[in-house]
Amino acid sequence: MTDQYTFRNPVTAYPQIEPPEQRQPEPGLDAKMTPKADLGEDSYRGTGRLEGRKALVTGADSGIGAATAIAFAREGADVVMSYLPEEEADATRIANLVEKAGRKAVKVPGDLKDSAVCRDLVETAVRELGGLDILVNNAGKQVAQESLADIDDVQFDDTYKTNVYPMFWLTKEALPHMPAGSTVINTTSIQAYSPSKTLVDYASTKGAINNFTKGLAQQLAPKGIRVNAVAPGPIWTPLQPTGGQLTEDLPEFGKETPLGRAGQPAELAPAYVFLASAESSYVIGETLNVNGGMPTP
Repeated sequence: MTDQYTFRNPVTAYPQIEPPEQRQPEPGLDAKMTPKADLGEDSYRGTGRLEGRKALVTGADSGIGAATAIAFAREGADVVMSYLPEEEADATRIANLVEKAGRKAVKVPGDLKDSAVCRDLVETAVRELGGLDILVNNAGKQVAQESLADIDDVQFDDTYKTNVYPMFWLTKEALPHMPAGSTVINTTSIQAYSPSKTLVDYASTKGAINNFTKGLAQQLAPKGIRVNAVAPGPIWTPLQPTGGQLTEDLPEFGKETPLGRAGQPAELAPAYVFLASAESSYVIGETLNVNGGMPTP
């Protein structure tokens, strides 16, 4: 069976999708996407790189977070999955895949824009898993607008309170529980370096995530806790058909990359596994770009 280790041409390794114009209400469901995203559920092969580890992944019901949860479980980690209550159907499916891999899956629905929910989430993870040594801050909000005038105060506030605030709250709450050797992985974006004119608010949050990652990494390195980030390019997830792209732009999504196609969540999971595992012990404050060849600083 083809897996992430199979020698393939990256141009054709995954389909060159042309998503039809579609729109889901936020936060969207993987199950309702056309075409379906590849989460690695049929291809990711674990090799024991995270055996016995304890992970908390936000946005774990779909997209990059779901692919990461699946990969972590197949590498030997137990996973606490954070997601919005409206995403229960997707979350249940991913939790079943985690358990099928022989690992513990703990579903914790809640809105991370609330600091109390973030604190309770970490407490639940520590209690249910008996500790915590991997934190993946991945949950995100992205809504495209043609003009700055179209971004109202609610959207701007919600974007920052989804993408930036929980990263701060969760990391601050988790650190007292994380021993040396632990890792924090934040999801940033190509938008931090090359912002689209329709994603002004979203792109600015990703710049903040990059900066937070690099600063905190220097602070925590002497304690043996590594902080890094992954910067995806155009990846086919529920963010896109829920307003992350203008509806009329969806059929061309990802074609601007040198590979000529959008990426799939399955192609992100190995990056998170690498940064979570001990093999990246000398990688600190790094932003690992997974973007199909789009140039970054």
